[in-house]
Amino acid sequence: MKKSILRVEKVPDMVVEMLVHNYNIYSYIDMSELEFNKISNEIEIILASGESKVTASLMEKLPNLKLISVFGVGYDGVDIETAKQKNINVSHTPNVLTDDVADLGMALLLATSRKIIGAQRFIEQGYWGKTSYPLTTKVSGGKLGIVGFGRVGQAVAKRAEAFNMQISYFDRSPISNISFKYYSDLAKLAKDNEFLIVCLTGGKSTNHLINRQILHALGKQGILINIARGSVVNEKDLVNAINNNEIAGAGLDVFENEPDIPKDLLYKDNVVLSPHLGSATYATRKEMSTLVVKNINSFLSGKGLITPIPELTI
Repeated sequence: MKKSILRVEKVPDMVVEMLVHNYNIYSYIDMSELEFNKISNEIEIILASGESKVTASLMEKLPNLKLISVFGVGYDGVDIETAKQKNINVSHTPNVLTDDVADLGMALLLATSRKIIGAQRFIEQGYWGKTSYPLTTKVSGGKLGIVGFGRVGQAVAKRAEAFNMQISYFDRSPISNISFKYYSDLAKLAKDNEFLIVCLTGGKSTNHLINRQILHALGKQGILINIARGSVVNEKDLVNAINNNEIAGAGLDVFENEPDIPKDLLYKDNVVLSPHLGSATYATRKEMSTLVVKNINSFLSGKGLITPIPELTI
């Protein structure tokens, strides 16, 4: 008899297509309350994405829930404390998306610093040949501060080394066998660098970590890049910093209230935006989907999870 999986919002079709032949897949967002109540007792697995919300109230409605399988490395939308209390396992897909996210971080850094999007508008609007495009910021040899030095942060550093950048980082504690300069003070890191790239995980501990104080420390020549979670940056403070020219620019792949973006961030030559594309390549999404399937199959066969979240290995 097929096991039943509840698909919550924002889970790509690719992973569902890999599961549908061997499992009953139900879509939570398409269900009426009556339909949900009919299948709630048979659900053993929730299939979520890194942006999904898996609340305590949803878990309470699923008495036989055993696993929350997250398509993504981040899982800050999952109520981990409730999962612990109810002995519900949680898996995610680390490592496989590291390179893509780091690549996009460098792409945003280059595009923002060199104002590539603004330069394209300059051509499209017919200004080339009539006037000169403003000078931009050099990246090679620049000072880069990395906020969060886990897998993605270290992958960004590896790429930045090829640009001969001077690299330093902020994390909860120094990372062993790392030669880059460590900062325990985030404001000091921001003050000492031209570029600040955010690679932290989301959640309560990092909420609005990048705020007015940090942006002020980054200064008028500084550029902020966020490839982490929108919640890490206080968006109101960022908008004010951009509007008042308190920083030089920002490159953002994530936002506080996706897909809603403050209008004041749009159509600016010193702001580059992308719609949460960190892992969005065919190759990586396929690898992530495969890892989700492997986690589910392994768990149900009694072998345990391949990639459980660090906080919760039951």
